[in-house]
Amino acid sequence: MPTLYIVPTPIGNLEDITLRALRILREVDLIAAEDTRVTRKLMARYEITTPVTSFHEHNRRSKLVELLERLVDSDVALVSDAGTPTINDPGQDLVAAAAARGFDVTPLPGASAVTTALATSGMEMDGFVYVGFLPRERSKRVGLLSSLALESRVIVAFETPHRLASALADMRETLGDRGIAVCRELTKLHEEIYRGTISGAISHFTAPRGEFTLVIEGAKGISMAEVDPDVTQLLADAKARGMTARDAIAEVGAVTGVSRRELYSRWLELDS
Repeated sequence: MPTLYIVPTPIGNLEDITLRALRILREVDLIAAEDTRVTRKLMARYEITTPVTSFHEHNRRSKLVELLERLVDSDVALVSDAGTPTINDPGQDLVAAAAARGFDVTPLPGASAVTTALATSGMEMDGFVYVGFLPRERSKRVGLLSSLALESRVIVAFETPHRLASALADMRETLGDRGIAVCRELTKLHEEIYRGTISGAISHFTAPRGEFTLVIEGAKGISMAEVDPDVTQLLADAKARGMTARDAIAEVGAVTGVSRRELYSRWLELDS
């Protein structure tokens, strides 16, 4: 039975790949890569000549059928640009479809920015919550953070450099000034690990560059009364987007848990 291999690749340093991963990449008939240009750099480093094809967010529907057809009589390796495939990339669709059709799906262990950041954070933890990239829209980002305000486990998130400052400010507002480890460019030449408070991170990263993984301390003895998301600002943002009072109150209420009566009162204050 042909096999779909889930093959982790380095998150930065090209030496961080297993011997088994290199063997599989050489032995399969095809490599499905998120970005062929990135994958070919790794292949060139280890003199791998296996054919490679793209499989990413914009072509996954058409390529999914093609890759499933190849699996009928060929082994295929699935790789992402960095780390373990299927986490924040379209590889999930291929894995689910291949498994549903009875193909063998074999995962390989390997590099992950999530576990690497957790290991270096120095935080005490009994578990963690991974939320992926924080939402781009402030209302959704604040809503997500508000929903995690009482989470006692460590929180792990990804963030881009151009949104880091606003994300940190929203964290301080919704979660309080708790501990955080900000991991920049993990395993790369300009790797940097900041360990301190959210306020300290805001002061430290004044011109952020690179890729960021955030490890945020869980809540410790915090009550809901101490959590005060800026719902007035969220309502104002919704209003600026042209939303009606009804829709804005429904949206903000869903992500913050604040009562409709309170939100309506805040909405009326926007016009005063």
